[in-house]
Amino acid sequence: MTKKIVVTGIGASSPIGGTAPESWDALLAGASGAKSLDFDWVEQYALPVTFAAKAKVQPTDVLARPVAKRLDPSSQFALIAAMEAFADAGITELDNDRLGVDWATGIGGLWSLLDAWDTLREKGPRRVLPLTVPMLMPNAPAAAVSMHFDARAYARTVASACASSTEAIVNAYEHLQAGYADVVIAGGSEAAIHPITLASFNSMQALSKRNDDPATASRPYDISRDGFVMAEGGAALVLETEEHALARGAHIYAEIAGGGVTADSYHITAPEPEGKGASRAVEMALQQAGATADDVTHINAHATSTPVGDIAEYTALKRVFGDRVHEIPVSATKGATGHLLGGTGALEAMFAVLAVKNRIAPPTINLTEQDPAILLSVSGDTQALGDGPQLAISNSFGFGGHNAVVAIRSYN
Repeated sequence: MTKKIVVTGIGASSPIGGTAPESWDALLAGASGAKSLDFDWVEQYALPVTFAAKAKVQPTDVLARPVAKRLDPSSQFALIAAMEAFADAGITELDNDRLGVDWATGIGGLWSLLDAWDTLREKGPRRVLPLTVPMLMPNAPAAAVSMHFDARAYARTVASACASSTEAIVNAYEHLQAGYADVVIAGGSEAAIHPITLASFNSMQALSKRNDDPATASRPYDISRDGFVMAEGGAALVLETEEHALARGAHIYAEIAGGGVTADSYHITAPEPEGKGASRAVEMALQQAGATADDVTHINAHATSTPVGDIAEYTALKRVFGDRVHEIPVSATKGATGHLLGGTGALEAMFAVLAVKNRIAPPTINLTEQDPAILLSVSGDTQALGDGPQLAISNSFGFGGHNAVVAIRSYN
């Protein structure tokens, strides 16, 4: 028997807000999180891209120092987002053997790894921190969340590039359906604003080079888009079976109605140009939700602001929705937040949850001239979703050909 899976808590630390409500309000207000970087290493390495979307509030300003110093920033963001989401869910009593963690990261403990390498080269092996491996391993964020909440059902990690945290939410849905847990903390985090990632993504021609105007650099669907903006942060959702949530009188934001995960098996970085894998992921999510393409009222698009990627996603959406895709309100929220890599899907799923709850599609900023090859209903202003039942999809696609889509339905 299929169970109804609901969202009862949300949390986020993003480039536009230190909490979930702050991030949502800033998104609706059209804020941008992209700014010039003031690190010494930007000039030291003569980086061709000198800006990124740092978190609005740094995790070291939130976590106690003894906690923060034992965690890579990717784990720090995970813990902050999960703590907010769990508090928001209002859970006071729980069988911890029935609490699970589905977390994600695209890269993991990058800073811990490269700082340790610098220490080894400059000061020798005795000065390398003994916690280096526990800090750099990609499952460290999931472990940190699990240990903080004493979550003993399981603690699993997804690392599928930019599709990671959407896939983690799909996994959480399936784990709850399978009875592995009653409550799951699901999400993703990333802390990859580092000279090596900025240099390497730039070498791939993937990053925007608008050093003179960072706030307008992330331009999904705009004719002048020239790449994505690197970002950091994390987001978390508390998911429960409806039965468990109602039994404790929980506030319910929305329903996670289904998910789809596929692979392109096409190219390590380029999307499959006909959108076959991406469209199948959308179709799988809708099928699991017991819905059709005609039921979808909102799309939170992956929309990274890359010339090729935005076209590929549009092609995939046209395969699913046909000409109706031109009428569905679309939000491309990376215009505001930049691209959180492995953390981006969870943040955008959270935005989609709030969109169907509040019946409003967030604006897509920096859209001055829409690419005529992408005929989506996207706007620089908010778009009303109407009073009836809402069904949104949130898309994430990653290097390696990873595709993940989650379907989110309004609740009551």
